[in-house]
Amino acid sequence: MTRPVPTRRPWYRPMVARHPDQPHRVATPLELFFDLCFVVAVAQAAGALHHDVTADHIGHAVPSYLMVFFAIWWAWMNFTWFASAYDTDDDIYRLTTLVQIAGALVLAAGVPRAFKDADFTVITYGYVLMRLAMVVQWLRVARSDPERRSAALRYAGGITVVQLGWVLRLHLPDSLLTVSFVLLVLADLAVPIWAERLQKTTWHPHHIAERYGLFTIIVLGESILAASIAVQSAVDADLGDAGLLTLACAGIVVVFAMWWLYFDRPAHDLLTSFRAGILWGYGHYLIFASAAAVGAGLAVAVDHEIHVSHLGSVATGYAVAVPVTVYLVSVWLLHVWPHQRGPSTVAYPLTAVLVLVAPLTPAPLPWSPPCWPSWSRSRSWSPAAPTPPPRPPTPTPTPSIKGKRPWIDLQTTTIRP
Repeated sequence: MTRPVPTRRPWYRPMVARHPDQPHRVATPLELFFDLCFVVAVAQAAGALHHDVTADHIGHAVPSYLMVFFAIWWAWMNFTWFASAYDTDDDIYRLTTLVQIAGALVLAAGVPRAFKDADFTVITYGYVLMRLAMVVQWLRVARSDPERRSAALRYAGGITVVQLGWVLRLHLPDSLLTVSFVLLVLADLAVPIWAERLQKTTWHPHHIAERYGLFTIIVLGESILAASIAVQSAVDADLGDAGLLTLACAGIVVVFAMWWLYFDRPAHDLLTSFRAGILWGYGHYLIFASAAAVGAGLAVAVDHEIHVSHLGSVATGYAVAVPVTVYLVSVWLLHVWPHQRGPSTVAYPLTAVLVLVAPLTPAPLPWSPPCWPSWSRSRSWSPAAPTPPPRPPTPTPTPSIKGKRPWIDLQTTTIRP
């Protein structure tokens, strides 16, 4: 019997368009590895958001998070759509992808400095590195695909010009940083619309939907990881109790519900045109950013539960409620409303309103109702910290509690009004 001769992957293939109806098109191992490397930057951004919100620096934390996450999401999205149309999997393609991965890691390394000192220098260099790697890819398309040469050159030229703008932004005075950021974001978002105005690339709807779904799973997994690390830190410090256990269970349920809602309906049949793809793809910025922020919010809730946070109960509740609300509304607009319009779809916005109102109720945190704080502080459920023997209660309550129901603090065992 003749043994099959192994074939080596070529170092170069002409970068011609792949067919948008190619059967059995799935994510490649390189794309999955790319996503895992990018989630490092997502974790850094969510971790920095958690620490700043816990320190009650919300006004600084939220804008910084949104700015950092734009760089992560936009670089990921451009690679994803390009690979859907032009993945050749030759050596040059793989090495160019490696450069983009390196840029993502550089960006991740700059996240702490961006949050602490508002210094986006390292993040900008990492972002520009990723984007210039995409320029190389589009120049390959311009050479190999004459039919879409104009669109490829527009992509390459537009990306290059915008990257020059990002580098020049580093030298602007502080008063112009916010305005310049918004303008450059709009310029970045406009490049695909301008490039494909006359010639459309051949991305694969099923492949795009799968890629977005996989990244959603990874980001939700990062949220679970962030919350579990916070719980582990509390347990290691002998601060674990039943309230913390309830919080952990509630966090798992929330994230699982987010996963369920996202995958409840197929997405590939929504990508019927370039316009639909742009709206759907751009809208996922809110889905990805809010999903990662939920993990940060759960970590903030853990800090509040073990009394190391500077936030009150209401603000802590909103650290979870706001990103969950954004996620619900985004999934509703992108996945539910286009499929079905009617009374049944009202459940999503109605739930979003209830989530926003929840922190204002007498029990702003579902895992910490008003009657729990003293019980949580007692740590009576912690095996590492047994309940101390109670002291004798005050023999005679003061007259001021007459007609009121006293409650007992398990830590001091004294009767209070």
